[in-house]
Amino acid sequence: MTKDQNDTLFDAPPIAEQERMVEAILFATAEPITKKAIADRLPHGCDVSEALAHLRKRYEGRGVKLVKVGDGWAFRTAPDLGFLMQKERFETRKLSRAAIETLAIIAYHQPTTRAEIEEIRGVSVSRGTLDLLLELDWIKLGRRRMTPGRPVTFIVTQVFLDHFGLESERDLPGIKELRDTGLLDNRPAPGGLMGETSQEDDDSDLENTDQDDMFE
Repeated sequence: MTKDQNDTLFDAPPIAEQERMVEAILFATAEPITKKAIADRLPHGCDVSEALAHLRKRYEGRGVKLVKVGDGWAFRTAPDLGFLMQKERFETRKLSRAAIETLAIIAYHQPTTRAEIEEIRGVSVSRGTLDLLLELDWIKLGRRRMTPGRPVTFIVTQVFLDHFGLESERDLPGIKELRDTGLLDNRPAPGGLMGETSQEDDDSDLENTDQDDMFE
C-alpha cells in the first residue's frame, strides 16, 4: 500500500482543529506563508482555504488580524492600533528622492527595465540607487525582455508589500495619495516627469534620518 493510499484511511481533523493548526503555524512563522506551505504541514485532507476563512472571521475586530500579503498569509497589528507599535529609531540610512521615485516607478509600471525608468524620470538612474533597493529586498529582478539586448526587468517583492501593508500591487495608492505623502511633487516637472532637473542621479542615496519617515 502506498503512502497516499495509507493517508486516505484517516479522516481529516474537524475544521475547528484545522483552524487551530493553521493559527499555530501562522503565529510561529515570521514571514507571510503561502497556502501550499501551510498545507504541506497539515494532515492529509485538510482544507486550508476554509480554515483561513474561519480564522480570518474569528479575528475580525481583534488587536491583530489575518491578512493576505501577496501569495502569503500572516497576522498583523490592526491598522487603528499601529500607533502603539511605533517607536523612535535613528537610522543612518534613508532613501533619497531618486530612490523613492525609482521605487514608485517600478511599483506602478512593473515589470520595467532601467531604460524605461530613465525615460519616465527624464534622468539617468545610478547603479547605486538600484543596488540599494535590491539590498533592502524591496525590488528584485524579473524576466528578461524579449527585445534586443534582452534587458532585465525589475519588480517589487513581497517584502515591499508587507512593509507597506499591501495585499497586492492593486492596493497601491493613487496619485493624490502619493502627493499627500510627499512622494510626488505638486509642482510642474521642468526637467523630467518626476520633477528632476539633473542629468544623473546622485549616488549618495543615504542620509541621516528616522527610518519611519522614509516616505515623508
